[in-house]
Amino acid sequence: MSKPTSKPATKPKFHVRRGDTVEVISGNHKGSSGKILQVIPSKSQVIVEGVRMIKKHLRKSQEHPQGTIAEREGPIHISNVKLIEAGAKAKAAKAA
Repeated sequence: MSKPTSKPATKPKFHVRRGDTVEVISGNHKGSSGKILQVIPSKSQVIVEGVRMIKKHLRKSQEHPQGTIAEREGPIHISNVKLIEAGAKAKAAKAA
């Protein structure tokens, strides 16, 4: 008796990639736009430059003897963003 064959896990395909310019189409940050800094495929999320800024409290260290509050971008679900302009790599790939 042979084992049933299973398909190998495939990488999810998204409508946007790192470097693309996108606009947020729903949620608290609706209407804001920016460049994608990172795509998180396991959670179907993206990090967009200047959108959903969160404050991260950092512990005291040699770099920050008093501790500090750093602002950074938080993730947004990929279904909440719309592609405005493709990044340089995508343009080069389409031209070739």
